[in-house]
Amino acid sequence: MEPGRGDGSDVVPKSVLARGLRLLDAFGATDVDLTLSELSERTGLPKPTAYRLLNELVTWGGLERTTRGYRLGMSLFVLGQRVPRHRELREAALPYLEDLYEATHENIHLTVPAGNDTLFLEKVSGRRSTPIVSRVGGRLPAHCTATGKVFLAYGSPDRLRQVVEAGLARLTPRTIVMPGLLRQELARTLERGYGINREEAEVGVSAVGAPVFDHERSVIAAISITGWAQHLDLDRLAPAVRTAALALSRELARDTANGTLRWSAR
Repeated sequence: MEPGRGDGSDVVPKSVLARGLRLLDAFGATDVDLTLSELSERTGLPKPTAYRLLNELVTWGGLERTTRGYRLGMSLFVLGQRVPRHRELREAALPYLEDLYEATHENIHLTVPAGNDTLFLEKVSGRRSTPIVSRVGGRLPAHCTATGKVFLAYGSPDRLRQVVEAGLARLTPRTIVMPGLLRQELARTLERGYGINREEAEVGVSAVGAPVFDHERSVIAAISITGWAQHLDLDRLAPAVRTAALALSRELARDTANGTLRWSAR
C-alpha cells in the first residue's frame, strides 16, 4: 500500500460521498485490483457498507468488477483527462519528451510536486527502455528522486521541512536518510541546475532531472531521464535534459504570461 493510503486506523467519514471517495483512494499506484476484504480493511468501512458503495461506483463506471474483486474504471480515466491544468502541461511537454526518448531510448518522465512526493504526470518509453517501477499517476518520495530533489532544492523551506519531519524513508541502501546530507545534496542540485538520483529509489536505476519554470521563474514541473545505473552517464545526459526543460519553460512562460495557459506553482 502506498504511503498516505487509508489503513482503517483513522476516523471513518460519515458522509456517503466521503466514504465513496475513500474507497477510490484506497487503490495504490501498483494495485491492479482489490478484494472487498482489502478495501474494507484499508478504508475502515464495514463490509456491508463497502459492498453497497462499491456497487454504486460500479454502476457509475468508477470501478469495474474482476474475478478477484474490483479495479478502477474507465470513467475515472475519462474524468482525469478533463483536468485542464495537467492536460495542458502534458500536451505542451510531450514533443520535448519524445525528442529526449529518440535521443536516448530511455525512460523519460514529466513530473510535478505533490505534497512530499514527486508525481509522474507523463512517461515516454519503449522496448529498449530500462524496465522500472514508475507509472503515470504514480508517486515516489521527493527526497530520493532526481525530480523530487529539484522540487525540494528550488522550493520553499517549508516544503523541505515537511519532508524532513515526515521522515526520510530508506528505499534502497543508497537512499539519503540523514537531513544534513540531504541539504548538502540539494545545495549541489541548485549549483548544478539539475538533480541526480544514483540508485536511491530503485536498486540498479539512476536518473537525472531538470526544472521546468513558469513566467515568474517558479518551478512547476521537472523532466528526467531514467535508466540502468551502469549504462547512464548522468553528467553527460544532464545538458540534454536541461535543454529540453528550458525549451519547455520558454513555451510555458509565453503561454502563462499571455493567459493561454493558466498555471500556478503548487
